[in-house]
Amino acid sequence: MGNENRTAGMETILIVDDVETNRLVLEEIIKDMGCSPVLAESGEEALTMAKEHMPELILSDISMPGMDGYELCRLLKNDKNTRNIPIIFISAFDDPMDIVEGFLLGGEDYITKPFIPEVVQARVGVHLRLHEAKSELMEMNRRLQISLSEQLKQMELEKKNILYALANIAIQNTDYEGDYMERLRRNCGILAQGMQLSPMFEDKISDAYVDTIELATPLCDIGNIGVPVEILKKKTELSEEERSIVQNHTNIGARLLSDLYVNSDYNEFISTAIDIAKYHHENWNGSGYPDGMQTEKIPLAAQIVSIMERYTSLTEKGAHSREEALAVMKEEAGVKFNPDIYDICCKIARQLC
Repeated sequence: MGNENRTAGMETILIVDDVETNRLVLEEIIKDMGCSPVLAESGEEALTMAKEHMPELILSDISMPGMDGYELCRLLKNDKNTRNIPIIFISAFDDPMDIVEGFLLGGEDYITKPFIPEVVQARVGVHLRLHEAKSELMEMNRRLQISLSEQLKQMELEKKNILYALANIAIQNTDYEGDYMERLRRNCGILAQGMQLSPMFEDKISDAYVDTIELATPLCDIGNIGVPVEILKKKTELSEEERSIVQNHTNIGARLLSDLYVNSDYNEFISTAIDIAKYHHENWNGSGYPDGMQTEKIPLAAQIVSIMERYTSLTEKGAHSREEALAVMKEEAGVKFNPDIYDICCKIARQLC
C-alpha cells in the first residue's frame, strides 16, 4: 500500500516495540498529533509492514527478541524502497555508545523511556518536516533530471540535423546522383543485417549497431565541406596536390565530428560516424588513406561503408548492373575490401538498391 491515497496531514508512523504497553502509549501520542499510527510487535513484522505501508517515519525499540532495532534499521536502509524512511530509536537506556551505533546505521534520532509526550511529538514533528522537505527536494530533482534529459535529447537532435545539413551541402558539391546517399545508407543497413546473421560477425553487430550505422553513413563524406568545389567537380585527372587536398576530407570530417561528443548515448552515434568519415577510404591491404590501415585494424563500420560505397558508385546512373558491379568488386576483394564481407555482399546482393 503506497502514499497515493493518503489524506494530507495524516502521516503514517510505524511504531515497533515488543512491549504492548509501550506501543499503546506511543499510539496515543501519535494520534494526538493527527497522524496515523501503525503497530508492530517485532522487527520481523515491522520489516514487512514498512514495505506494505511505506510510513513517513518509524519509531523503533532497540532491544527486542529476534530482530532488534539495529538490525531492522540496517535492513531498511539497505533497501532502495525504504532507505529514505527516517527512523527514531526508542530505548530505556541512554548509553552514548548505543546512540552512536544507531546514528552509524542511519537512524535519525534517539528517544529514551519513559516517554514524555511533548518530547516525542517535538522529535517526530521535526523529522516529519525534514522528511517532507527531503521528499519534495527529491521530486524536484527528478523533474529537473527529466527536463535536462529532454533538453539534451533536443540538443542531440538539433546537432544531428546540422550535421546532415552540412553533409547534404558536401554531397551537392560532388557529381553524385540525388539519391546516391540514400541508396548508400540503405545498402549499408542491408549489408550490416546480412552480416549479423553470419557466425563471423554476429557477436559484433547488434540491432542497435545496424540502426547506428544507417544513421552515421550519410556523414561519411562530410569532410568534403572543406574541399574546394572546383576540385570536387573537376573532370580531368587531379594533380598530386589536388589529390592530397581531396584525401584530407577524411581528417576534416573526423575532426568536425570529434568536436561534438556530448554524452554516452550520443557518443555511440558520433563514434561510429567518426570511424566511417575517417577510415572508409582505407583498403584491406593497407594501400588506402589517411593512415594506411589494413585488415581487421580498419573499423568494421568503415569496412561496411567502403564496400557499399564501391557498389553504390558502380551501379550509379545504370553504369553497371548488379552482376557487373559484383564482378568488378570480386577482383578487389582482399585488396580493397574484406573478402568475408564481400562474400556476404554477394549473398544478399538481390536486396541491395
